[in-house]
Amino acid sequence: MNKTPILLPRRSLLRSLAAGGALLTAPGIFGRARAQAGDAIRLGAPFHRTGIGASYGRWYERTATAALKIINDQGGINGLPVEMIAEDDGTDPKRGVEVIEKFAAEYKVDAVFGHLFSHVAAASAPRAGELKMPYFLCSEGHALAAGKFNRYCFQPSITDVKSQIAAMGLWISNTLGKKVALIYPDYAFGYDHRDNMRAAVEAQGGKIVADIAIPPTEKSFTRYLPRIPLDTEVIYHVMVGPSVLTFVKELGEHLGAQRPEIFGFVDSLEGVQLDQPQLSFLEGTYFWEGMPRYAQKDQTAFDKFYRAAVGVDDTGAALSDPKDVSTYSHMFSVWETLFAIKKAMELSGYKGPAQKVAMLEAMESITGFAESNEFPQGDKVFNGKTHQSFGHQYVSKVSGGRLEVIHRTTIEESFYPDEVDYTKMSF
Repeated sequence: MNKTPILLPRRSLLRSLAAGGALLTAPGIFGRARAQAGDAIRLGAPFHRTGIGASYGRWYERTATAALKIINDQGGINGLPVEMIAEDDGTDPKRGVEVIEKFAAEYKVDAVFGHLFSHVAAASAPRAGELKMPYFLCSEGHALAAGKFNRYCFQPSITDVKSQIAAMGLWISNTLGKKVALIYPDYAFGYDHRDNMRAAVEAQGGKIVADIAIPPTEKSFTRYLPRIPLDTEVIYHVMVGPSVLTFVKELGEHLGAQRPEIFGFVDSLEGVQLDQPQLSFLEGTYFWEGMPRYAQKDQTAFDKFYRAAVGVDDTGAALSDPKDVSTYSHMFSVWETLFAIKKAMELSGYKGPAQKVAMLEAMESITGFAESNEFPQGDKVFNGKTHQSFGHQYVSKVSGGRLEVIHRTTIEESFYPDEVDYTKMSF
């Protein structure tokens, strides 16, 4: 198949996607009715309904539900309704593989999307390739772009940790300090942070003064925190799981008033209310955000549309319950991934497995997406060789119990040399 890149000049792309976005309506989802092969497009959704990723999984599912209702209200994909079949993977690698197999053998889905936690994705991706199952990650792991997966795997929306840190490392070193203590979860996602931040800091003449890996299932963190050296200038933290509130609370209690600068990935506060007394020590600290949780003064019409569709207010909490805080910095990846799948299927005229390879080649031919209702986080550059997306990153500062964006990186700052060319692999 001849692959012609579809990225138009940026202004033209913005106009064309905005026009399509104007058709979008209210949230919902097409029902899970059993249908005969060929009369619907079925997408398998392995969500983290339980386990350490449960808060993410719950919001990933809500976001997918909203996006698919919109897609179906627009007429589906190539005239076919789209059905989502969700299964709980337990945030567990073994269960993740089992769910992939179930989607292939029992449900015979057209594609799978939705995995976030990198250790689950790392186990599931090889099996997806063996089953020749199109597998769209909504994760941030670098394994895909590092060449560890296969041609059936894509990450078309959310950026990977290596690109995030490429953009963040320079800012941290030049703005906050060069003696950095790393605190991260003890599994693949955390190792991506450790390795890439070490490289970024050392490239700027800085030094990693502490390397603290913590099991993601840990309930208390007081025994780890004394390992932070007294001469630390910046604490860099990223933590996940049900005990994130305990982590940031105990970190504040340990440091007291005389603390170094603190830069965290918002993973440490995803799903957590920020304006709580026990988190007051975070005032004046910094966070990376993939998509700003709090609506900013320059909020786009696309962000307004997206918030309304998924049922989230200007603080990132559920409209139905202000205490139900969304995983806003990550869940956009599900929304945007579904629209990326839709685009690839439309380019290839996909209506069933006979067009599978054409659909995958169409995805590889896409070179970007413009900021729009479909891609509310911002413009994207997609690398068809590495199957990885690149986008803007946000530095936010805690101010008055809110996260206020103080810096937005360019997409180019997140680029790094290609490490694989999946287009040279066979299907």
